[in-house]
Amino acid sequence: MRYLLNNSTDPYYNMALDEFCLENIVSDEPYFYLWRNRPSVIIGLNQNAYSEVNLDYLKANGILLARRVTGGGAVYHDLQNLNYTIIGPTPSPQPMVDALRGLGVPAELTGRNDIFVGGRKVSGYARRVSKRQEIIHGTLMYDVDIDTLTHVLDVPGSKMQAKGIGSVRSRVANLKEYLPGFPTLDSLQTTLQQILSNGDVLIELTEDQLSEVEMMAREKFSTWDFIYGRSRQTGFVRKAKLPCGTVEANVTLDRGLITDISFSGDFMFDHPVEELASSLVDCRFERSAISQALDGADVSRYFHGSDAEDVLNLFFS
Repeated sequence: MRYLLNNSTDPYYNMALDEFCLENIVSDEPYFYLWRNRPSVIIGLNQNAYSEVNLDYLKANGILLARRVTGGGAVYHDLQNLNYTIIGPTPSPQPMVDALRGLGVPAELTGRNDIFVGGRKVSGYARRVSKRQEIIHGTLMYDVDIDTLTHVLDVPGSKMQAKGIGSVRSRVANLKEYLPGFPTLDSLQTTLQQILSNGDVLIELTEDQLSEVEMMAREKFSTWDFIYGRSRQTGFVRKAKLPCGTVEANVTLDRGLITDISFSGDFMFDHPVEELASSLVDCRFERSAISQALDGADVSRYFHGSDAEDVLNLFFS
């Protein structure tokens, strides 16, 4: 296959490159590129960021959140995960499966969009159809941090919680244990690049095309509107012990904006808390936006002895 080279580890740039190539680099035959991301969670185009990802864990551990142009579920990437993209009229993950089998890994396509080895998942992929061609892109877990993978996707009511952490560990695997001849992901990536390209031609993007990808990363894929603003309605509860007593916030969001909020608990107050709640409706559910909405408000009137920082910690601690 013909191929591109992509050395970026910026998930926003890499998501932009996928969309740019799908829409602009049209080919009669499939072409591919291999790439990696720094620690990040990539959610599907139609997923809700607030209900699919442990956002508190991401923030505490410096893990980025990005949204891709294809469907499917949330996935965790780090620098020990190799991603592949194949674009063309009828792209298939089969070349990657064949390449792994050629290296002695008994890989097979199983289910809707997974690659399994010995009954355990090592890769998942997603697809999108454009007017002129299709894209598939997927993961190849080489030596991914499974502890982090389980935590970032572990949210109340999630499939991860339902199946249990132990169950998840038993159903996924890193390719490193099947590839003793490849001590590093760099060595595996180089070999897969050679197998898949098989001496075919390198596709080189122009400076103008690369600049457009960078612009897309900056103006679309890294923005709050794209990452959070596409999230449809969801609800959740946050609970904390504040100086005024125990406070529980029941929050409803739609496209990242607070559409309804109510407070309950055994807290002490001087004025009805509904006044404060109404001031937060239509506010973005992010710390800086809520901080601005609370600016100037006498929070202690509604939560005796508490201040705006206490309310922010209720939402975001």
